[in-house]
Amino acid sequence: MAVQRVVEELAARGIDVVRVGFADLMGTERSKELLLEELPAAVERGVAFCRAVYHTSPLGQTVEVPGGLDAGLPDITVLPDLDTLRPVPWEPGVASCLGDAPEAPESSRGLLARVLDTLGHQAVVGPELEYFLCEPDGRGGFTPYSPEPGNIYVSGSKGDPDGHLTATLRQLRDFGLGVLGGNHEYFPGQFEINLTHGPALSSADRAFRFKSAVKDLARRQGRLATFMAKPFTEHGASGFHLHVSLTDPAGRNLGDDPAAPHGLSRLLRHALAGVLRHAPALTALTNPTVNSYKRFGPDTLAPWLIDWGLDNRSAMVRVPPERGEGTRVEVRLPDASANPYLVYAGVLAAMRLGIEEATEPPAPLQGYGYDVSTTAVLPMTLTAALDELEADSALQSLLGKQFVTSYSTFKRAEVARYRQWVTDWEFREYAYHM
Repeated sequence: MAVQRVVEELAARGIDVVRVGFADLMGTERSKELLLEELPAAVERGVAFCRAVYHTSPLGQTVEVPGGLDAGLPDITVLPDLDTLRPVPWEPGVASCLGDAPEAPESSRGLLARVLDTLGHQAVVGPELEYFLCEPDGRGGFTPYSPEPGNIYVSGSKGDPDGHLTATLRQLRDFGLGVLGGNHEYFPGQFEINLTHGPALSSADRAFRFKSAVKDLARRQGRLATFMAKPFTEHGASGFHLHVSLTDPAGRNLGDDPAAPHGLSRLLRHALAGVLRHAPALTALTNPTVNSYKRFGPDTLAPWLIDWGLDNRSAMVRVPPERGEGTRVEVRLPDASANPYLVYAGVLAAMRLGIEEATEPPAPLQGYGYDVSTTAVLPMTLTAALDELEADSALQSLLGKQFVTSYSTFKRAEVARYRQWVTDWEFREYAYHM
């Protein structure tokens, strides 16, 4: 009866199509569209997808992950979550909702839900995501939109002559994503839009839908929005920062303690230490592509050393200056290409391990960081990060052995494809003289 009421309400709003989507391992949305009258059956029985969709590369190749090709390409069932159902403002007659695939070990939304069940505390997360808006260059490639340099933290026509940001903010607001605001970021064509904080699962849902929506809206403008970590050699990279606080069931912040070092409770200090300790393994989830590691390096403002600091943006984990109910950590490790569900699951799993291990973090970073003589370096390639993930038995126990096997197999195939590809840099560097 509840589903039937939903159908009637949607029909009264002129909606006759429902899109059911979920995140694959990359964080790309995979979906099916149902006629509205089929929604009750989909809620009861689920929607069938081939499990190998999780194992499909960006260019459509199916990677040989256990349970896919070797099992004859079996189906999984995706169950619509009606709590996430909402009309799509820029597509009249269409509503969308997220789905869960309870039997699929690759389900990143399901993985986050399992991690949250073991956390022992409530997690509140606020995401910050950057992306580049690009235009066709007339030669089959793309170039940054509005390429004039120096438009850092501006809004209006100076850095956005076609009003991309304003139009996008309005559409995302109407889609119910909890948008706070946005601005032109540091590099030509780069934007950042901030979402409000909230419970971890719904926050991850909004971050996932945000990425899909921004890309969809850009295509409708004849442009490309990319969350690729570093799409242009001559420009910087796009980050995905997480502001994380821990609360009790009543919503009281558990990180604040005026009498403790730096005003941070023992619980939050231990959680922070867990992120630092498991950062090498986390990198495989938070920096998930070959391209991700071109974001790292000196003077990039991207964290590539394992450290933390008090209101220090050169640190991997920054503790903002607010205390009281605003006490939180900002994990600056992830880049924008990452699957939000896996980022949240990995960071919160590391926090839980830190709380269990009850270790204290080292002294905070002082001044501008990046001193490799005093601080450990993160993995600097995807292969090294995957090695760390597979070696971190504690983190793997929370994420699940089957998930880690699927993820690692999928990502190592990406590395193999990259190693076999001859790049334009190689041709330009070597062809004439060799």
